[in-house]
Amino acid sequence: QVQLVESGGGLVQAGGSLRLSCAASGSIFSINYMGWYRQAPGKQRELVAQMPSDGSINYIDSVKGRFTISRDNAKNTVYLQMNSLKPEDTAVYYCYASVKHSGRTYYLAYWGQGTQVTVSS
Repeated sequence: QVQLVESGGGLVQAGGSLRLSCAASGSIFSINYMGWYRQAPGKQRELVAQMPSDGSINYIDSVKGRFTISRDNAKNTVYLQMNSLKPEDTAVYYCYASVKHSGRTYYLAYWGQGTQVTVSS
């Protein structure tokens, strides 16, 4: 099994910053993608940013230039630095990782429990 533990959410005023962290632990042979989704009340979950173990990073248009995803592969940890936050960024943020277990040829997706980010105007 794999556990993803998130931290760093909270309440911030518009224009402020937060940094989310997500550490993966457990039976991990390798991790390909790590990333962040978010879900606002009454809306579908959407991909915010994702980062493969090597390769290009993807962001949704609404956060480009404001959010930065990074990862520490040695620690199986992904981060999301969020600057210039807006009220519309308010949501529960979920991290995920695509994990390969030893002896397997495929990757499985695992999710964190979610962390609330609230941006006040």
